[in-house]
Amino acid sequence: MKEILIRSGISPLDTFDAPHMIVNNSIGGNVGNLVYAFSVFRTLMTEETMITPDYYDIDPDKADEINEKYSCYIIPLADAFRNDFVPSLRKYTKLIKKLTIPVVVIGVGLRAPFEPKLNESFPFDEDVKAFVSAVLEKSAMIGVRGEITSQYLSKLGFRENIDHTVIGCPSMYAFGRELQIRETNITTDSMVCVNSSRLSPKNVLDFITRGMEDFPNHYFIPQWLKEMRLTFAGAPAIAGSSKNYPVAISHPTYMNNRVRFFLNVSTWLDFLKQADLSFGARLHGNIAATIAGTPSILIPKDARMRELAEYHNLTHVNANEITSKTRLSDLIEKSDFKAPIKTQAGNFDKFISFLNKNNLEHIYKDNHTPARVPLDEKLAEIQPLPPISPISSCDLQEITERWENLYLLESANKDERLKELQTKLSEKDRTIKKLQGTLNRKSVRFALKTANKFSFR
Repeated sequence: MKEILIRSGISPLDTFDAPHMIVNNSIGGNVGNLVYAFSVFRTLMTEETMITPDYYDIDPDKADEINEKYSCYIIPLADAFRNDFVPSLRKYTKLIKKLTIPVVVIGVGLRAPFEPKLNESFPFDEDVKAFVSAVLEKSAMIGVRGEITSQYLSKLGFRENIDHTVIGCPSMYAFGRELQIRETNITTDSMVCVNSSRLSPKNVLDFITRGMEDFPNHYFIPQWLKEMRLTFAGAPAIAGSSKNYPVAISHPTYMNNRVRFFLNVSTWLDFLKQADLSFGARLHGNIAATIAGTPSILIPKDARMRELAEYHNLTHVNANEITSKTRLSDLIEKSDFKAPIKTQAGNFDKFISFLNKNNLEHIYKDNHTPARVPLDEKLAEIQPLPPISPISSCDLQEITERWENLYLLESANKDERLKELQTKLSEKDRTIKKLQGTLNRKSVRFALKTANKFSFR
């Protein structure tokens, strides 16, 4: 039995509750991270392979332990080439250099504006070079999310189709080569799932708000960690007042019980299958709908979303095409919801070729429709937790239980972190005292040596 370590905050087989996921940030800041991790788990988990999450623990000091216990380290990433991920990128580089097992990056992207200036340098270029070089010492090639990231790595000196290749996002291959998007009759009475991002431009946020008004049978599906806390505990608000985004529990979307925050991919996909349409500004919110077979419309806001929308031929509309008069019904009429199907098979084949070049075992080794899918069999044995409904829809007993459970876990976590901090401070104090002692001894020797030079006989 092979055991693989994977970068993930949670396994599809874990049944962590909301307080645990909030306190430990099991979603890596955004529940969309669960979607592509789910796909990699499902693809690589064979009858002879067990996959264990690293729970986002990047510790170079654990290299020996990882080398001894695991046969491979799989690192699925989103837009990791960005400023605020540099500290993590450096830790990974240091860890990977110490590893003796294969390390495979399955998907990574560049964060940049919608029209990236690839002819200019980025502040994190040297860190990306170091990371990619370290990975390439442990694997055949890196899989990147799209053409923009591919061009970026080529500009840094890495060779296309030798050092890196475009594979898109693994989430699109969660269920294999075939993609089924069903026919639906979308009316103003239809159930519609909505996703949004406060980072989108005002015209997009206004459009999404109009869409929610025009289609009252909607459910808002937030993705940020702070929105998980807001939904579960009712506070704090994620921002000041806003006319085009649900930022507080007092917003009608929360008060009318029209919000669902999902704790796992299985229940998320099941919920989306009930909808006639998904639309909004979240990449994985709409990819989840697509692999669930639900028509979707994505509004990309930056290069990372753009390159994936283009590579996977996702049904999308660019922000600059939306005006103050654009209605959701207008986009529905002219959208080709079956567009992603046209590129799915070819993209899937490239993805499998990438896995094969890196000598990874997977469920599609013999054919595109495996008779057994180990992850599916294991999922059938557990009961996934349902999504979180807004606390405003709960009775007093459940409200009290939510607050108590979250408070107790946060308090315990603070105590544990305090102990860790005290231990680290004690270690630093010992190091400082040791250095001071060394420095004092050296100072005395230097002083005596100097005095001897100037002494008169």
